[in-house]
Amino acid sequence: MYLCGRVTVERGGRVVTGSALGGRQGRLLFAFLGTRRTHPIGKGQLTDAIWGAHPPPSADTAINALVSKVRAALRRVGVAKPYGVESDGGSYGFAGVSAWVDVDAAANAIDCAEGAVRAGAPRDAWAPANVAATIARQPFLPDEERPWIAAQRVHLQRVWRRAVLVLSVVSVSNGEHQLGIQYASEALSAEPYDETACQALMRAQVAAGNRAEALRVYAGCRKLFRDELGAEPSDQTKAVFLSVLRGE
Repeated sequence: MYLCGRVTVERGGRVVTGSALGGRQGRLLFAFLGTRRTHPIGKGQLTDAIWGAHPPPSADTAINALVSKVRAALRRVGVAKPYGVESDGGSYGFAGVSAWVDVDAAANAIDCAEGAVRAGAPRDAWAPANVAATIARQPFLPDEERPWIAAQRVHLQRVWRRAVLVLSVVSVSNGEHQLGIQYASEALSAEPYDETACQALMRAQVAAGNRAEALRVYAGCRKLFRDELGAEPSDQTKAVFLSVLRGE
């Protein structure tokens, strides 16, 4: 189940996409359930997720029609009864479906990658970090605007930043210093207040022999914090700066 990029279901070589899932509204229902597979969703939540403040006159009937379309699409790829979507007491959820879902895979992959780095095995982090970065950089329902969609985008952006920071660490450990600088720079550009990205970029610059650039990175971070927040970078960021300053 691919929820990022083009919403798609694939099974055994058979594929259905967003249009076959019931059009725009079916795609919203499918994605909402797909990002909340661990617990049932009530009709009220589904109504708000799909139509927001402007539900149709008969939301229950509309939801039932959309669920039927999603079930029909899942039936085409061979999902057995209840064809992926189970209804029980006015709630809905994916049931009886053992599926790989991209947003879950990205979250699991970045946890695995960061765990490998903490364990001192950066080479083991390369593959899962790439999986997380590749998935999380894809747009999530780009033509839609709902609070839950915005929250999911924020989550995916965070996963992507974590992934590229792992890739920066792995690149530096492999002696690919310019690649490490590139990854850390991307993370810091995406979120200038991310001190972990600032620290990673300083370390990558030092590893590449660019001590002055590492000091400049800290100066930029400090100025941003002072000008915009009236605060100083954290002690951890200062410690990285001092280690660079001392040539350690």
